[in-house]
Amino acid sequence: CLDGTLPGYHLHRGFGSGANSWIIHLEGGGWCNTIRSCVFRKTTRRGSSKFMEKSINFTGILSNKAEENPDFYNWNRVRVRYCDGASFAGEGQNEANKLYFRGQRIWLAAMEELMAKGMQNANQALLSGCSAGGLASILHCDEFKNLFPETTKVKCLSDAGLFLDATNVAGGHTLRDMYEGVVTLQGVQKNLPSTCTSQKDPTSCFFPQNLVSNVKTPMFLLNAAYDAWQVDQSLIPSLADPHGLWRACKTDRSHCNSSQIQFFQDFRNQMLDALKIFSESNQNGLFINSCFAHCQSERKDTWYENDSPRIGNKGIAVSVGDWFFDRTAVKAIDCPYSCDKTCHDVILK
Repeated sequence: CLDGTLPGYHLHRGFGSGANSWIIHLEGGGWCNTIRSCVFRKTTRRGSSKFMEKSINFTGILSNKAEENPDFYNWNRVRVRYCDGASFAGEGQNEANKLYFRGQRIWLAAMEELMAKGMQNANQALLSGCSAGGLASILHCDEFKNLFPETTKVKCLSDAGLFLDATNVAGGHTLRDMYEGVVTLQGVQKNLPSTCTSQKDPTSCFFPQNLVSNVKTPMFLLNAAYDAWQVDQSLIPSLADPHGLWRACKTDRSHCNSSQIQFFQDFRNQMLDALKIFSESNQNGLFINSCFAHCQSERKDTWYENDSPRIGNKGIAVSVGDWFFDRTAVKAIDCPYSCDKTCHDVILK
């Protein structure tokens, strides 16, 4: 981890018909883009295994209850803890501040250990992740597929990982500036796909919109069109709204004026544009709902409940399962805000 402690994961063994099936879920939790933010991160579970819980609840796609997770409940389910601050992609160190940027090594070591613990015998495997872990599942998807023989069914799921190189309300590029720090500080460049870095600068190649259409392995993108984290941290960060003109709208959409709503619609359009090539592939799946949400596969209430979010008449868990098991193609894109009444929106403070 960032402080030099060993990384970790939680494993719950599969049983019955799922004994040889594996789901690897990469934990999320933002990034650190400066010495200062990485040093602070060392004092938390996001940068040190000293602060990680010994056991955690497995919910949503990791639940072991058939009534909560019908397609994957009896698989071997793994949650890889996130303590490197660069979506499992960094390589380097900072001696002066005793910072270790080992994201890529953590990824490789975790995969090596899990393969030895039985994953090499998998007949099907799914790499998933949420938020920064959703970005990591895009970055590592083809590497994951290459661990297995051709005969193994391997796919990837990115939940709330579609971070866009968007303009904030003040015309700045909050997320691009942050990503540039992450990529430069943590030596991410050498671990980014050459299909992208041969054509674009390294920071651009940390943005999923420039990666997804080049991933060869079947992938499912689950994302809220108005991703709550991006709205809060990328589109309307407090620094970009010094006079608080967006504060009421940000916390309660009923307080948004028409031009503010249009700003959100433009963001949604940018997301859909970024997915055009990706969605043309028969092997890929999509569930883009018009919610102000984030990480919908991890939570019991959004994954598989009677009142979970739906597009048409199909919820998230069934959509992901239909796609993984090739039961039916899934390319679900919601109508624009505010037509969806099934959202479980995150309330921004």
